[in-house]
Amino acid sequence: MSETQPRKTTAGAAAALRKRHDAAVTAAEDKAREKQHARDKKTARERVLQLLDEGSFIELDQLSRHRSTNFGLDRNRPYGDGVVTGYGTIDGRQVAVYSQDFTVFGGSLGEVHGQKIAKIQDFALRTGVPLIGISDGGGARIQEGVAALTQFAEIFRRNVAASGVIPQISIILGPSAGGAVYSPALTDFIVMADGTSQMFITGPDVIKAVTGEKVTFEELGGGQTHNATSGVAHYLATDEDDAIEYVQHLLQYLPQNNLSDPPAWEQEADLEVTDEDLALDALVPDSDNQPYDMRTLLETVLDDGEILEVQPLFAPNVLVGFGHIEGHSVGFVANQPQSMAGTLDIDASEKAARFVRTCDAFNIPVLTFVDVPGFLPGVAQEHRGIIRRGAKLIYAYAEATVPLITVITRKAYGGAYIVMASKQLGADINLAWPTAQIAVMGAAGAVNILSRRTLADVEAKGGDVEGERQALIEDYEDRIVNPYDAADRGYVDAVIQPHETRAQIVRGLRALRTKRASLPPKKHGNIPL
Repeated sequence: MSETQPRKTTAGAAAALRKRHDAAVTAAEDKAREKQHARDKKTARERVLQLLDEGSFIELDQLSRHRSTNFGLDRNRPYGDGVVTGYGTIDGRQVAVYSQDFTVFGGSLGEVHGQKIAKIQDFALRTGVPLIGISDGGGARIQEGVAALTQFAEIFRRNVAASGVIPQISIILGPSAGGAVYSPALTDFIVMADGTSQMFITGPDVIKAVTGEKVTFEELGGGQTHNATSGVAHYLATDEDDAIEYVQHLLQYLPQNNLSDPPAWEQEADLEVTDEDLALDALVPDSDNQPYDMRTLLETVLDDGEILEVQPLFAPNVLVGFGHIEGHSVGFVANQPQSMAGTLDIDASEKAARFVRTCDAFNIPVLTFVDVPGFLPGVAQEHRGIIRRGAKLIYAYAEATVPLITVITRKAYGGAYIVMASKQLGADINLAWPTAQIAVMGAAGAVNILSRRTLADVEAKGGDVEGERQALIEDYEDRIVNPYDAADRGYVDAVIQPHETRAQIVRGLRALRTKRASLPPKKHGNIPL
């Protein structure tokens, strides 16, 4: 060794590490902050630090750099390669996280970038903790070619392996285009920020060139589109802060993995009837055609009246989301009479089916509140596959092994009654209010079919057709359209006063905490996708 060369020392090695750390974090963050803040967006690192408990973030692969020499990339090799990965805690619970950095190659996914994401996916699955991905990138890194493309497959395969094992949550805080959209699509929940998030396979320019259609980024794949129209996303946040807060709240209802239970605290319910309970006695209007807000029932039953709705803008004719009963997580599915009379259409069926399967995967009991006049009739529904897509909801309930409690408040007609967690489909406890109408169809429709000849004879004789029809309807209602025929046959376990609902659900869930159910051994079922 030349005498002019400094001998390597421990202090020198530490200084070299500090230099690399400064380049990877301090200098890079200063540059990223300047660019992102100019767009009213946070940096990738700021998002991670805001999501996690203060001081808990442990970064992995901070010094990773791409190895590509194509198109001059060898002259630009930033540390981290455009994605921040690591682990930390949220409310003291361990999670894994990655966050794409749009200021590095536009957040595009290259070989090392993809390897870092795959590595944190492996870490999350191996340690059994939720994985949260923050997307802000333009798809595959074109300069790296097939080496970048193959990383998408590595990530997708891990998404599928982790599905139903650990909760996977995606936060979209910028563009997500091309193959990049499919990793979020394979996760359990997608949160988008209004005005800044986009997801699409092909962008507006390509669509215009191929089909001639003109569309903006927001119209094509913005937050409003995917929350209200496509159903791809599960929550539309007002901004980045709201998106992160929603995910923090959502995790309060989810377990670490499929072998554990969601977080809970002992909060023994007071089963004395409250004013809110008594108000339920007047919730259902006297007129069958008058709507009411099913959220009133949900807020009465759940702890502190708090609900976390999922996909509130999509298929509003069915409500799904989370709450607590005695401090324990529950999911709910409820027909909403205020929207399309609570009918089940294609979108509502798929929304509810996916939610039930999510709850079942993560050991969350499901409460089902029924007021459904049937499946939505129409040529468009039939041609778009209401048979196949409605069957998904049957499959989801029939396959579920978590506690299932069903409450029928009013209409429960035909096939829709069966689909909405009926006793024969596997529900553990089925309750009905005295206003419940459990039948093949409503009284008016049934009389028109069953008494067609009788009414025709009355008309031919010059009699009072409408008076006869009304008498027949009342007779049918007394004999058929009520909860008592179903209760007589054991299809309903009890007919209860509405004000008893909360106490009945509390007691039912207490009894079902020791429920054990299993499915026949098989590779997997063949859900009608």
